[in-house]
Amino acid sequence: MSMSSVRIAAAQSVSVPGDIVNNVATHCNFITEASTYNVDIVVFPELSLCGYELPLIRDYVLHPDDQILAPIRKLASEKSISVVVGAPVLSSSNHIYIGAITFLPNGKFSVYCKQYLHAGEEYFVSASTTPCKPYQVGREIVSLAICADTSHDKHPQSAADAGASLYLASVLVSDKGYVTDAGNLQRYAERYGMSTLMANHGGPTGGYISAGKSSFWSQEGELIIAAPSVGQYLVIASKNSESWTGDLRKIET
Repeated sequence: MSMSSVRIAAAQSVSVPGDIVNNVATHCNFITEASTYNVDIVVFPELSLCGYELPLIRDYVLHPDDQILAPIRKLASEKSISVVVGAPVLSSSNHIYIGAITFLPNGKFSVYCKQYLHAGEEYFVSASTTPCKPYQVGREIVSLAICADTSHDKHPQSAADAGASLYLASVLVSDKGYVTDAGNLQRYAERYGMSTLMANHGGPTGGYISAGKSSFWSQEGELIIAAPSVGQYLVIASKNSESWTGDLRKIET
């Protein structure tokens, strides 16, 4: 793709509870498939590598350098694709955060940790006080969000103030919450002039029934593409010049 173009995707994957090896394999399948469509950055749901299993979350803590994640790091490099995965991470002060780890094609990585928690999450994890540090993909500036972050206007405003043109959210959203959460992302796109993406789980996790329906909105707030419901999908948005188009791919297990 040309330097003025970008292609991003939400990986609407299904996580096996606590089975990181199996989930890494699923991630690799999505990454390989995304690379065949020349995707520049693919975003997985909240806690995609272990599932939303809060009572056991300390058992699933991961570090970007962990050997178990080597297949994802290798694909990011080989396929020249940035990959955002969801995992619990441990701070230097021994706090557990809900994290989004980005593996970059150059072998480097960055970690963003959730700043705003859902009620009840505070019993298992801590809220981070460190804003997301935006990074560049092509000519776009990417800022990340994790689920409840998107319920607080200060979070996307901070991303916009930092120059983000893409606001990419890893989430677990049920049917009950979908209309509100999708409405927020549509509103932020229109208000701040930055395109927004929701990467939701494709199946149940942690006792919650996900809505699926991962989606992408242009910087004008126009819905470009969405998964029809649950199930495993790549939800792809492509930008050429200033216009966006969408594509949907079913991922077979």
